[in-house]
Amino acid sequence: MPRKDSRNTKGRIVESAWELFYEQGYENTTIDDIVEHSETSKGSFYHYFDSKDALLSSLSYLFDRKYEELLPTLEEYPSATDKLVYLNHELFLMIENRVPLDLLARLLSTQLVTAGEKHLLDHDRLYYRLLRKIIINGQKREEFRTDLSVNEIVKGYSLFERAIMYDWCLCNGEYSLYQYSGTLLPTFLRGFTNNIEANIPRE
Repeated sequence: MPRKDSRNTKGRIVESAWELFYEQGYENTTIDDIVEHSETSKGSFYHYFDSKDALLSSLSYLFDRKYEELLPTLEEYPSATDKLVYLNHELFLMIENRVPLDLLARLLSTQLVTAGEKHLLDHDRLYYRLLRKIIINGQKREEFRTDLSVNEIVKGYSLFERAIMYDWCLCNGEYSLYQYSGTLLPTFLRGFTNNIEANIPRE
């Protein structure tokens, strides 16, 4: 049997933890539950995380794992705008279906007050690398304005996503995150594009 690499082990722990948090609640989920569900070991768990609370900061890792899953299908969307709308739709659909609202709110609040690393703003994440690649290609194809820098457009898009997540938490999830974002995002992106319409994914 092939040995599991460290990246896969950490990913299984993170994904299992958040699945259990959603299904049975954060307080009712134990480290033993996570270890059993992920088919790892306590040694592996403590190699990556000091405690269950430390998993809260792994949410950005879970997001990036979702982006990795979407990479093979990304080329099915012809324009850069379509790609961004697709990524947003799939990520927010996952958040709505797999991430407990109270834990997303807790993550966002801790990112506001932490003196340490702000995981959501880590520009080495796959999230930011992927956004830069899409927007660079969009500018080369004259889809995106070139009087704005790649970083300015990336910042605007990521700011939009954080704002929607914050509002969703503030409103206690009273509306559908992915549907509301899917309605607003194409209009928002028009400020960065050369009047190219986006194809909004539908359920």
